[in-house]
Amino acid sequence: MMLRRSWLALTVLAAALTLGQPAARALETKAEEAIVLDHTTGEVLYAKHPDRRIPPASMSKMMTAYVVFDRIRNGDLSLDDTFTISEKAWRKGGSKMFVEVGNEVSVENLLKGMIVQSGNDASIALAEGVAGTEEAFAQLMTRKAREIGVDKSTFQNATGWPDPDHRVTVRGLAQIARHIIEDFPKLYEFFSQREFSWNGIRQFNRNPLLGRGMGVDGLKTGHTQNAGYGLTASAERDGRRLIVVVAGLDRPSGRENEAARLLKWGFREFGTYTLFAKGETVEKARLWLGTEGSVPLVTRKDVKMTLPRDKREELTATVIYDSPVPAPVEKGERLATLRLEAPDKDTTTIPLVAARSVDQLGPVGRLAGGLQFLLFGPPTPETK
Repeated sequence: MMLRRSWLALTVLAAALTLGQPAARALETKAEEAIVLDHTTGEVLYAKHPDRRIPPASMSKMMTAYVVFDRIRNGDLSLDDTFTISEKAWRKGGSKMFVEVGNEVSVENLLKGMIVQSGNDASIALAEGVAGTEEAFAQLMTRKAREIGVDKSTFQNATGWPDPDHRVTVRGLAQIARHIIEDFPKLYEFFSQREFSWNGIRQFNRNPLLGRGMGVDGLKTGHTQNAGYGLTASAERDGRRLIVVVAGLDRPSGRENEAARLLKWGFREFGTYTLFAKGETVEKARLWLGTEGSVPLVTRKDVKMTLPRDKREELTATVIYDSPVPAPVEKGERLATLRLEAPDKDTTTIPLVAARSVDQLGPVGRLAGGLQFLLFGPPTPETK
């Protein structure tokens, strides 16, 4: 057995093959909607009405940022490009960067004004600069959101300004945050900037969890009378990252306290464990009429799971494949399935592939194997 983790039981079923989401743990929150997500594995650790469509207020600006970041990544836009501030952007109410109509402002400064200061004027300036109009940009937001799997979202503007058809779920907001962190690690640093000054006006980042010693480095607050107070935050601790979204709180301190409490709970109660590294041999599959008697089975990527710390030892792994595998086999060919099972968790299946190619025996070897089959039957499958 190749496994070196004493707490994980591995079973091999080398016989004919016959072939989510964790349950919520005991936890309550004052938020109307909430979710806690492990960034690495995508596991939902806690959820309360995660798929209810809600007004996201200024948390919408994460999607505005994603679209702009995507244009920068593709080379269609640079941080040094400038956009002209329209009268519409200048006149927009709510939180402001305080840009002046007719001024040329760089994309970098507009992003800081939108992310740090939550400027509606900066958001509209970016939208108009990218798509011509805010309405056209909102269509880009919706389309890009669908592309990254945020299906229950509909954006009508770049700011989160109240609109009956402007809706996202807290699951969707967590997914947007996860994609920003994963897809744009350098640009994500804008979200951790503590303050920004423009036009002689100094403003501080509205994320109340920055600087609290919790490892929080983003992302975005939101508030309207209809939406209440919300917060999307992400924190990294000891190499592990969580994302939390809370919405529908009745005061600013509520979103701060609930988000902090959920993050602390997630780090305390759960761990993310590497079960197998990419390319690590999980088991060896027996071969029939091959130049070698077996071939190592490996995974195409790291296999990680997020589990309650007190349930880790109850995780079991089972390798399932048809035995023996007829040669030849090609490197990377899927030969088996790794099945992972744990309490209160949907079964996870991972494909296992051949670590190397193995040729078939020549005519003489195949003849000998055929005679052996006629005399003694097929090789007996192993079960460990």
